Amino acid sequence: MKINAGEIRVGMLLEYKNDLWQVLKTQHVKPGKGGAFAQVEMKSVGKNTKLNERFRSSETVEKASLEENNLNYLYADENNYVFMDPKTFEQIEIKKEIIGDKGKLLTENLEVSISFYNENPISIELPNQVTCRIETTDVALKGQTVSSSYKPATLDNGLGIQVPPFIDSGDEVIIDTRTLEYIKKI
Repeated sequence: MKINAGEIRVGMLLEYKNDLWQVLKTQHVKPGKGGAFAQVEMKSVGKNTKLNERFRSSETVEKASLEENNLNYLYADENNYVFMDPKTFEQIEIKKEIIGDKGKLLTENLEVSISFYNENPISIELPNQVTCRIETTDVALKGQTVSSSYKPATLDNGLGIQVPPFIDSGDEVIIDTRTLEYIKKI
């Protein structure tokens, strides 16, 4: 789908120079002399290279069309995470490099949204909140106020977060998957 250069936004995926690019930064510039343009910083999804490009306002670029599917997480092996389509029961393997640190938040039967480009998975979107159990945390110090202080804690999946002083080891908490921050105790 063709879009004007002025419609480019951060996070979009563009097809440009026979590759798939994710927009990292965009700045619309209207100089005193000459035509307006968009200065765009992009990162190649496949090659992990960056590119700074300048598009005139009159130019059009190809926006990548992605297909999104909701899949359930099953298990992980050495190199891949395995997901299943709940409608067709078809299983899909996705390399651990594509998912990255988000893989630590995956739990059995968790429903995730996976974006496919030309039938190849390129990104995964977790639910905004997941439930985790506190593995270990420091003992709260007497005299600390609840509003101002947080203490370090390790979750059962190995991730480290900051929690309020009243949280103990073994407690179930809800965390935000986008920022990895504590939301509330269950």
